[in-house]
Amino acid sequence: MKLLQINTDLPNTAELFDQSSIWMTKIKDMALSYAPKIIGAILVYIIGLWIIGRIGKLVMKMLANKKFDVSLQKFLVSIIKVSLTVLMFLAIIGMLGVNITSFAALLAGAGLAIGAALNGSLGNLAGGVMLMVFKPFKVGDMIEAQGSIGLVTEVGIFNTTLLSPENKTIILPNGALSTGVIMNYNTHGNLRVDLKMAVALDQPIEKARQIAIEAMQQNPHVLTSPSPEVSVLEVGNGMTTLAIRPYTTQDNYWNVYFEVQELVKNAFDKNGIAAPIPHTVIINKQQHGANHQ
Repeated sequence: MKLLQINTDLPNTAELFDQSSIWMTKIKDMALSYAPKIIGAILVYIIGLWIIGRIGKLVMKMLANKKFDVSLQKFLVSIIKVSLTVLMFLAIIGMLGVNITSFAALLAGAGLAIGAALNGSLGNLAGGVMLMVFKPFKVGDMIEAQGSIGLVTEVGIFNTTLLSPENKTIILPNGALSTGVIMNYNTHGNLRVDLKMAVALDQPIEKARQIAIEAMQQNPHVLTSPSPEVSVLEVGNGMTTLAIRPYTTQDNYWNVYFEVQELVKNAFDKNGIAAPIPHTVIINKQQHGANHQ
């Protein structure tokens, strides 16, 4: 009768010991091979961060000495730090033996995709940098641009914020703003208020001019230098149109704009300077038929 035989042979202990020794040797060789690279990468990371921080402080100090806008200073320093940090990580990856060619190509492709997606935003970003570098206006100036007029309250990287005379907040994209026409009312330190008032054709111009100037001088917000001006703007349509031009500061612009009109109108009425009387001419054309019986 045959008995069932069970194979109870165990692996040779010597073979297991040999395999373990081989693996330990490989791990030891790998550790000895990569340890200098890992240590070097750690040192590069620590020293690189310190150098990037120092460069950022130096650039910030240089921009501050050049009196660049604070927002522009922070933006440029951030761009420099991010760029240097990316280069540092690429260098560390290369030190560890990783092929950075494909990684760099991936970054380039991602950069192109992001640039295409943010095309408008990048245009506003470039416009913001141009505005901060060339400074056609600053915070506190009154400007007219893109069909809007107001007080500049903030010059950002992507947008510029205005406060309109109606106390409305206007946000202008820097891309269009930097390439369009900008009228700065504060460049020379004072503002000229341009008003128009009409008098009848038979009224003496010199008398009307003198009365208007004296009326404007009664307003404490109207500057004496430059002195207010009154000029003939147009003669026709049954009236003489006068250009009333007082000068004032930015803070008092709208006060002068409204108050001077009232002062000059009351002065004209008081001194007998007549306003033009609108005339309406109606012409009736009748057609007569030449029907004869």
